[in-house]
Amino acid sequence: QVQLVESGGGLVQAGGSLRLSCTASGRTFSSRAMGWFRQAPGKERDFVAGISWNGGNTYYTDSVKGRFTISRDGAKNTVYLQMNSLKPEDTAVYYCAARGYGSVTYSDTKDYDYWGQGTQVTVSS
Repeated sequence: QVQLVESGGGLVQAGGSLRLSCTASGRTFSSRAMGWFRQAPGKERDFVAGISWNGGNTYYTDSVKGRFTISRDGAKNTVYLQMNSLKPEDTAVYYCAARGYGSVTYSDTKDYDYWGQGTQVTVSS
């Protein structure tokens, strides 16, 4: 069992930065790949970024490449999403998720077993 708690969301002006954190409880965190997703009102939950279990590989959706960075700290059981040069279209509830063992992709919500409660990010123009 893995429990995930996100923090770090808030209101920021366009061009600003935020860092989201996702702290996990449970013994399997260190062996699981992790992902960040976001969901805007009335839209599907979309993949933002993913990181392999050891941090050696990272993946991003095209719209955030060069602006967002995913990382993890095994000692703290935490995964981060550093978001720079934020745009109004980044406004959404952001969720972290723990990927299931044996999953093939990073971008499909079905590949993730556990989800946090979400944290709101609002970017004003």
